[in-house]
Amino acid sequence: MCGVSRAENVAEPALEFGIARAVRNAFTPPEFVADTPDPEPQTNPPQKPQQPSLGDLGFPTSATQPNPQEQARLNKRSHMLKMHQRLGLITIAPLVATVITGGFAGGRAKQSDMRDVHAALGGISGGLYFATAYYSIFAPRMAGTKTRGPIRLHKALAWIHGPGMVLTPILGVMAFDQKNAGEKVHGIASAHGPVAIVTAGAFGLAVASVTFKF
Repeated sequence: MCGVSRAENVAEPALEFGIARAVRNAFTPPEFVADTPDPEPQTNPPQKPQQPSLGDLGFPTSATQPNPQEQARLNKRSHMLKMHQRLGLITIAPLVATVITGGFAGGRAKQSDMRDVHAALGGISGGLYFATAYYSIFAPRMAGTKTRGPIRLHKALAWIHGPGMVLTPILGVMAFDQKNAGEKVHGIASAHGPVAIVTAGAFGLAVASVTFKF
């Protein structure tokens, strides 16, 4: 009996001390509670390296920003040059027909239906030609563009067929009047045929230089 009472006397102070400690921790403000170790920081996944911007590559901001005025000029130029090419292709048909009918427009008669057809085809060819030239001459120019490849040949040939398309109808009118007067074509009017052939050939080559790749 003495052993049991001695064990109870030892356990009671320990139990009372535990209860008192629990009550004290329950009513103690948080700032007085012992700090607990912070959780380990969460590691973020590695980020992908960012691509360099145009500014990092040395391009100025003015060169990388859209320019509505320049874009409008570029669109207009593209449209006019497409029209220039299309009309050039269309012009070939009446131009070839004019050259062919020119071989039958002579004759000794003062009046000739073939001569009239030849003159009409020549007028159509001339109108289409100058409409074609209009879209090339008045297309907006873009700064910094250089003429290369077939375009150089295309522009060089314009110095041949351009004056030829001005001179050919003038010589043609002179030859037409001489034939209708019953005269033989003479003087500078006799160059109408050769000039027309050279002009048509240069024009056809100019169209081919920008239509077919060679």
